[in-house]
Amino acid sequence: MVPFAGWTLPLHYGQGHLQSHLHTRRHCSLFDVSHMLQTLVYGRDRIRFMESLVVGDIAELKPGQGTLTLLTNEKGGITDDLIVTNTSENHLYVVSNAACADKDLAILRDRASELQATGSDVHLELSDNALLALQGSPSMARVLQAGLSDDLAKLSFMNSITTTVFGVPGCRVTRCGYTGEDGVEISVPAGQAVELAERLLDVPDVWLAGLAARDSLRLEAGLCLYGNDIDETITPAEAGLMWTLGKRRRAAMDFPGAAVIMAQVKEKPRRRRVGLTCGHGMGGGRHCHLPLTSPCPHIPGTVTSGCPSPCLGKNIAMGYVEAAHSRAGTELTVEVRKKQHPAVITKMPFVPTQYYMAK
Repeated sequence: MVPFAGWTLPLHYGQGHLQSHLHTRRHCSLFDVSHMLQTLVYGRDRIRFMESLVVGDIAELKPGQGTLTLLTNEKGGITDDLIVTNTSENHLYVVSNAACADKDLAILRDRASELQATGSDVHLELSDNALLALQGSPSMARVLQAGLSDDLAKLSFMNSITTTVFGVPGCRVTRCGYTGEDGVEISVPAGQAVELAERLLDVPDVWLAGLAARDSLRLEAGLCLYGNDIDETITPAEAGLMWTLGKRRRAAMDFPGAAVIMAQVKEKPRRRRVGLTCGHGMGGGRHCHLPLTSPCPHIPGTVTSGCPSPCLGKNIAMGYVEAAHSRAGTELTVEVRKKQHPAVITKMPFVPTQYYMAK
């Protein structure tokens, strides 16, 4: 157990990190991610409220559809990354990072107060639901379908329904996750979270997984960790996250930091987020953040995340280099424990993703 953002969370369970990681890729695992902040946004002006803070086109979301989007600041930096779902129950469902909970809430509440003072109809509620993530292809769909009356095959990636799960009513099931696998996040009334978790764990294919596997799985999938790979000094253009900006939002330039971000799009950012592969594995598949501090002197940059990849048998990392040297296949050198090691810029995801799109 380790401290994380004011919570005490499991780093790994008895089977260890390597086996947990591989089990998620081959079968499925259950992650307790109840530390994530869940916010409900009500009122007829809820979409205008959210679009005044984030870069995404929230208005275009169909009922039940969600999107990854970014809270940005006036300098174009990323304040947080979050998922916003336009529910079928006439409110927005927002899931954001636990480490950013206090600042996110302050931003949301301040903006809501500003709009309310001008007569807008918007108000916030914090959900006290637990949040369970069941992740893994192909077992997840089979395991969850056994406890659903709804047809999971009709639920596409980044879409959400409210349903009964293994007898627990009022659960929001969203087909998304942080592993690159087909998976769901289940927002469940807190008093019945243990009951639901135990029902899922009755299936032999389902193992509990902790933070170590969560981190190495998301890195293999090329997904950012807030505070490491993105923060308030990094823009969406630099982070390779311009796909989160809707076409209408780009044209309107009506989100925080729009002038800075769109200028970077036009002029090209000076640095870019890249993937790196760094030689052979470190042995044992143990979990760690490699202290990769800077690529070779003539290609300055910083490595922001790194670990041995259990699936690939080599070290993988993510970081920032000068845009002129960011092409896949570029060879450079990273420093590990004061020793120089060859690395290659590599396209992400490192391991192909398995997101599910309904036919």
